[in-house]
Amino acid sequence: MTLVHTEAMASTAPPGAPSGASGGARSPAAPGGEMTIDDLATAASVPTRTIRFYQARGALMPPEIRGRVAFYGKAHLERLRLIAQLQDRGLRINAIRDLVVSIDRGELDLAEWLGVEQQVQAPWADDQARTVDEDELYALAGSRRPGLLADLVRTRMIARHGDVYLVKSPTLLSIAMKLEAAGIDLDTAAAATAILQKQLGRAVKDLIDLFVHRIREGAVSVAEPAPLFEVLRPLGTEAVKVLFAREMERELRQLLESGGLRDLPKRKRKR
Repeated sequence: MTLVHTEAMASTAPPGAPSGASGGARSPAAPGGEMTIDDLATAASVPTRTIRFYQARGALMPPEIRGRVAFYGKAHLERLRLIAQLQDRGLRINAIRDLVVSIDRGELDLAEWLGVEQQVQAPWADDQARTVDEDELYALAGSRRPGLLADLVRTRMIARHGDVYLVKSPTLLSIAMKLEAAGIDLDTAAAATAILQKQLGRAVKDLIDLFVHRIREGAVSVAEPAPLFEVLRPLGTEAVKVLFAREMERELRQLLESGGLRDLPKRKRKR
C-alpha cells in the first residue's frame, strides 16, 4: 500500500526546509508510481509553486484528483523535464504551452520539432564574434596604420574592454579594411554596412511573412521542415548574393550612362 500525503501537509514543513519539502525525512516516490506534489517537486528538483505555475499556464497537465488528494505520475515528471529542456533552448512558457498542447494532440512530433529547432538556431553565417588582443587585432585587420584602433572603436566595428578587443564580425572587419585600402574610409564602410543591415532586415522579415502566409494557405508544404531549412540556408545566401550583384551592376551602369561618374571630383595621385 502506497503512503500518500495531501498537499495540505506541506504547511507542516519545518522552518528553513526547501520549498516543496514536507516535514518527514522520506524519499520521493518512484517515478513510475503515484506522487504527491511534494514528491514530484523533489523528483524534478523544482519548487511546488513552479509546478502550480506550469499547471495554471497550461504547460503541465493537471493531476488526478481522488477525494482531496492530488496524484501525479511519471508523465508529469517527464513533462517537467521537457519544460526545463525547452526553457534551456530559450522558449518562454506560453510558447512551451502551445508546443506541448500540439504534441499532446498528436499534431507535432517532438523529435521532429527539436530537429527543426536545431536547424533554426544554427548560424547561417560562418562569421562569429571573437575576442583578441592588440597584436591579433592588427593581424586580422592586416594593417598597423596610426589611429586604426581608435577608428575601429569609433565606428563600432570593434569594442575595447581593457586589453581585450571584441571583434563583432571578423568578415565585415576584413571587408572594411579592403575598402579602406581601395580609398574608402572606415566611416563610409560603416555607414554602408548599416544601410545593408537595415534593408536586408526588412527584406528578411518580408520573406518570413511570405513563407508563413503561404504555409497557412497550404501552398507551401512543411511535411519535412528540417530538410527544408537545409535547402533554404545555402540557396537563400546564394540568392541574396546574385540579386545584390545584379542591382549593383544596374545602378553603376545608370551612373555611368547618366554622366554622373564624370562629375565626381578626381583624387590627386600621390607622387
